Amino acid sequence: MERKKNRGKIHKSSKNRRTGSGQGDAIKTDNLIRLNKYLANAGVCSRREADKLIASGIVKVNGKIVAELGTKISPDDKVQCGGETLKKEKHRYFLLNKPKDYITTSDDPHDRNTVMMLMKHASNERIYPVGRLDRNTLGLLLFTNDGELAKKLTHPKYNVKKIYHVYLNKPLEKSDIIQIMNGVELEDGPIKPDKISYITSENDKKQIGLELHSGRNRIVRRIFEHLGYKVVKLDRTFFAGLTKKNLPRGKWRELTREEINILKRI
Repeated sequence: MERKKNRGKIHKSSKNRRTGSGQGDAIKTDNLIRLNKYLANAGVCSRREADKLIASGIVKVNGKIVAELGTKISPDDKVQCGGETLKKEKHRYFLLNKPKDYITTSDDPHDRNTVMMLMKHASNERIYPVGRLDRNTLGLLLFTNDGELAKKLTHPKYNVKKIYHVYLNKPLEKSDIIQIMNGVELEDGPIKPDKISYITSENDKKQIGLELHSGRNRIVRRIFEHLGYKVVKLDRTFFAGLTKKNLPRGKWRELTREEINILKRI
């Protein structure tokens, strides 16, 4: 008996699987993929954000709007988002040593410099920054179209390690180092870094190394501002196992297979 083609059928759940020996109309679900994961793999956004797009009714599968979460599709189905036909992209991973005066956004209505200007020749696939560095912060910024990895690296529960080189407007007192290590109370809750120390020696108390896992907005600057210091320069030198070694300011490079594997093991 000729097997019926699966193309065009949309499956709400793997519970709908029908099995049996010799049934020509059995639906194979082994190769089905959740629609939100397909959108993430296509570089559109993370799975969580994809659920919002699906619920809003702008996603079509084989020409029909699909707004039900949990829908599964075949890799052969035609998926459109906002009128654009999507395809699963090859995952790409890039590291940028961000310079000053670039904002971490894909587009800016005020025509300021964005990090995407620095990455415009990096990839034919649509990539986007993982997390953000504020305009005046330098250092490591990861770019990818791997929505699942991006979500993991920015989620607090995964405790992604970051190290910053902090330049202060005045020497950091020993008592304040102790206070920071014990934790400080900010307006959005307490914060306690993993490590803090003078970078060169105690003769230069303006340069500080700070290690922490938090990704809260402007968290490093706010820690020192809370104690009466001003951060005059901030450089992220380590992110999720990645370093700035052999990567000049304003330049990018593609991650090695080993580095990608390290990120995926987080």
